Amino acid sequence: MGEGEVISASAHYLTPTEGGGDAWSAEAASAGRRGTQRVVSAGEVAAPEGVASLLAVEQGGQVVVRRRIMYLDGEPCELTDTYYPVEIARGAGLVGTAKIRGGAVRLLAELGHVGVRAREDVAARMPSESERAELALKVDEPVLELTRLTLDADDRPIQVDVMVMPPRGQKLRYEIRIG
Repeated sequence: MGEGEVISASAHYLTPTEGGGDAWSAEAASAGRRGTQRVVSAGEVAAPEGVASLLAVEQGGQVVVRRRIMYLDGEPCELTDTYYPVEIARGAGLVGTAKIRGGAVRLLAELGHVGVRAREDVAARMPSESERAELALKVDEPVLELTRLTLDADDRPIQVDVMVMPPRGQKLRYEIRIG
């Protein structure tokens, strides 16, 4: 890893963190950088089309979303929307914008919702006008959209993350155990 280079490893975001910190801050700190985040909004919404099918809810059905902007050294670098089935999230403290000590993965695990399998899809596309503004992108600059579905031991969907980021400087790392 080059000096100051942040390589995003999905596995860090799928398991509860130790000591109540968050995975993004720890990942950035390991590269000598400062990673912060701001919860922009949280609450119940009608599930977007792709999210509805991933969470196995009917089209337009209610889900809980937490919308965040991630910052690296004070600059916006990623928009992250995390969606949960209503029956999991309503009583779990995921509806408000307050920071969750140890992160949502730890909170879900404490409530018995443990992810054991995740599937990620990555696509390149042009950003919407609001994404362009929030990420301070140039007019012709594309984004990467990473969609992660997390399933429990019974193959029930417990979380969907949709992350939008500029490709410049991005390095995604996947480690796969075979067998």
